[in-house]
Amino acid sequence: MTEWDKQYLDLCQKIFDEGIIVPNRTGTDAITIAPETLTFDLSEEFPILTTKKLHERKAILEMLWIYQVASNDVRWLHDRDVYKIWDKHFIAEDGNWYATQNILDDDGNLVERDIVEYYGEEYAHTIGTAYGYIADRYQLIPKLIETIRTNPSCRRQVKSLWQDEFMDTAVLPPCVWSTEWQVLGDKINLSVHQRSCDVPLGLPFNITQYAVLANMVAHVTGYKPGKMQWSINDPHIYVNQIEGIEKQLNRRKLIEKGDLESFDAPELWLNPAITEFEGFDNSKNHSDIQIRKYKHHGPITFPPLSQ
Repeated sequence: MTEWDKQYLDLCQKIFDEGIIVPNRTGTDAITIAPETLTFDLSEEFPILTTKKLHERKAILEMLWIYQVASNDVRWLHDRDVYKIWDKHFIAEDGNWYATQNILDDDGNLVERDIVEYYGEEYAHTIGTAYGYIADRYQLIPKLIETIRTNPSCRRQVKSLWQDEFMDTAVLPPCVWSTEWQVLGDKINLSVHQRSCDVPLGLPFNITQYAVLANMVAHVTGYKPGKMQWSINDPHIYVNQIEGIEKQLNRRKLIEKGDLESFDAPELWLNPAITEFEGFDNSKNHSDIQIRKYKHHGPITFPPLSQ
């Protein structure tokens, strides 16, 4: 079993053992613990879960949508069959965002209500001024790569998707919102900050995405990937996800008893011919970025992600 699987399942068990049930805007209570930090050595292992299947194609393409294409247009995802993740967050043709929201009624009970918020027709088909919009406006990755190439000892490599002036026109504020980059010797280290984390669905997706991103940045700047430190402000498991996580924890027990096969971490392959970040293929098959030898114990179904 991989180090990432062990670390992940330890976190899930800790949430079960120490968590507090907390109501929230989704209407589904969550079991939540205090902030947590995870650490990865990307030079030793590429992190993708093997105790359940991760849809790696969708994870890679969503990351490219944000950081390489620097787009907020959901149609780009639709063209690549990555359509479920963001559909409830995009703005319609008429400039309105249509959604269902949970609010407290006069008796203090959570009730659903339909809402309509107007963002403007100029934001049609997008998620507003969020994620890729910010990556493009501030040229987050091009400036990062330029600085690593020209001033690798710089200690100011902080890249933030959270920009207060654009929050009012962002349909969904970023969950993974900030990265800090460090060049040390022949390696690039990365610190990632996450304000809120759906551990069963969001965390596995995000960890693999940013591991790919770190490898890509290292690849085009001539360095090796190093440490990735991940801080989570609000790690939680929704109560309707308990059964799925229990199934995954049971797979660990079966592996430790020898009743279920243990899989090693797969390999991340990046096309050695690619020398610029924007040169990586971002088509449906992302041919320049491949996770190879990926073995897993099959998917586990959870209710839709709430962010």
